[in-house]
Amino acid sequence: MKLGAYTACLHDRPLDETLKILGELGLTSAEINAGGFIPAPHLPIDDLLASAGAREDYLGRFTQSGITLTGLNVNGNPLNPDPQVGPKHAADLHRAIDVAAALGVKRVVTMSGLPHGHPGDTTANWVVNPWDSQYLDILDYQWNDVAIPFWKDINARAAAADVKVCIEMHPHNLVFNPPTLQRLVEQTNATHVGAEMDPSHLFWQGMDPVACVEHLGDLVFHAAAKDTRINPVHAKVYGVLDDRFTRTPPDQNPLDLGGRNSLNQWPTNPSWEFVAVGRGHGVEDFWVPFLRALHAVDPDIAVNIEHEDQAFDQIEGLRLAAENLLTAARTAGLGGDD
Repeated sequence: MKLGAYTACLHDRPLDETLKILGELGLTSAEINAGGFIPAPHLPIDDLLASAGAREDYLGRFTQSGITLTGLNVNGNPLNPDPQVGPKHAADLHRAIDVAAALGVKRVVTMSGLPHGHPGDTTANWVVNPWDSQYLDILDYQWNDVAIPFWKDINARAAAADVKVCIEMHPHNLVFNPPTLQRLVEQTNATHVGAEMDPSHLFWQGMDPVACVEHLGDLVFHAAAKDTRINPVHAKVYGVLDDRFTRTPPDQNPLDLGGRNSLNQWPTNPSWEFVAVGRGHGVEDFWVPFLRALHAVDPDIAVNIEHEDQAFDQIEGLRLAAENLLTAARTAGLGGDD
């Protein structure tokens, strides 16, 4: 098992400095962004695709830092009907598979995507409670006409490249829980598509990530280390489908998500929020059994911290998450690289 971090939170720093920071925190794995919602400053994609020498030099920087490049991340919405977003994110995913193959990296992390609800629609449509038959009509179209053909092609590309595509089960995507992940795999006859197990998005939906790992078994290819804290006082009133997000003012430089889309601001007193490893669920109560469950599925699996805890800056948040993750691994009898 390799314990590391997804480096998006350090995109303001050069790659070599980023790898040095990870090493100083006792981590041995890195996951690098390759496109999608955010840029890829740590991955010179064109150079890597064009030159064997560039690839050798790039991988040498990881070796020198004692860090293994365990995955490329291209989270986005490749099924978005917005012509400025969906085609670009799909192309980013295609290129990420090509770059991973060229580098010998075996894991590409992404999302399943979310399409429109009917032919001709221009916005994505997420149906999660299809009590009315019209909603099943939408889901039938999204799955049968859009997602399944797209993901059959992605599986073929991944198989040809000897790369596993790991889907983060993320709300506002067709795949957001284990059953929808299994449905995608089964209906596309996929051999190289499975799950990236990020517990944070499962927690706020009311799932048990350990049970999810055990349920999916060898469909779990990769993992993230990000925690979620449920705030009971607010959840009692607003529920976990808390919709009190607000637009980020232009003078605060909202994160561009592609096309006309940008990242909204979190509620002031949210029902739930992303926090560093151990700040939502205890190291011994959750993180130890979670790592053991992952190890039982794949002893070589990579578990990479994703820092999104707003209470800490990049370094403080990574340090806290790393300390707790490494403690959990030692307590579990695993440790890094075990």
